[in-house]
Amino acid sequence: MPELPEVETVRRGLAPVMEGARIAAVEVRRANLRFPFPAKFAERLEGRTVTAMGRRAKYLTVDLDDGMVLIMHLGMSGSFRIEMEAENSQPGVFHHDRSKKPAHDHVVFHLERAGSGKARVTYNDPRRFGFMDLIPRSTFDLHPLFCDLGIEPTGNALSEDYLAACFAGKRTPLKAALLDQKLIAGLGNIYVCEALHGAGLSPKRLAGSLTRKNGTPSKRLRPLAAEIRRVIARAIEAGGSSLRDHRQADGSLGYFQHQFSVYGREGEPCPKRDCEGTVRRMVQSGRSTFYCPACQR
Repeated sequence: MPELPEVETVRRGLAPVMEGARIAAVEVRRANLRFPFPAKFAERLEGRTVTAMGRRAKYLTVDLDDGMVLIMHLGMSGSFRIEMEAENSQPGVFHHDRSKKPAHDHVVFHLERAGSGKARVTYNDPRRFGFMDLIPRSTFDLHPLFCDLGIEPTGNALSEDYLAACFAGKRTPLKAALLDQKLIAGLGNIYVCEALHGAGLSPKRLAGSLTRKNGTPSKRLRPLAAEIRRVIARAIEAGGSSLRDHRQADGSLGYFQHQFSVYGREGEPCPKRDCEGTVRRMVQSGRSTFYCPACQR
């Protein structure tokens, strides 16, 4: 499943085309994806203007001029394809063939922009695990999808003090605590592995062991928040990891997977200077964890 950097990459690819555009028509080519489309989905979108393109955790959010928000989730294999009316205004550089099987093109947004012509944004999803919904912006934070989400891992709210408060008294493994979406929204398996390696922390360590009795962060915890932000920022800058089916909105693949320190590198030497350890893989809660037992304590 695409992680937060992949979703943010898609948001940045779609925003220049969708923000400020009028949705002239919507083609919905099947009754459902992972879930059924909301009632009169196309009719409620047609004629609306996109006022903002955002993201919350791993969800894309499209604010409309009537106070509604289009929620889109990529699922396992969802992607967007942008096609401009004028070929010379096609956004992005296509490093890879961007054609997709038409049978998997499930939703097509026909957009009109003043002064820049028309565009089509097509949602393609072979596995159909993605979904779309329409909810009021006024009740967004109360919606079941969002009401329990924690802070975003990209801003200053993610601090050593915040993590210390979250971890206090927890006897769950550190990796499991970081994957708890009620604490940090959108932080996924790949980037937790990378951040823990950068911070020199074992994924098996109990989360509560990093908080002192008075609730303050221990010395070992202090680098973790900054390392999470750094890993996420690098991944977004590089265009996401693009593992398996994920593609950027302009059709090109991201390249952050070539910069992974431990993820997917079982049996290889630890890349840290002066560390003679070897990257290992283990399974935690059904997910692969990659780490270096020599430098992660």
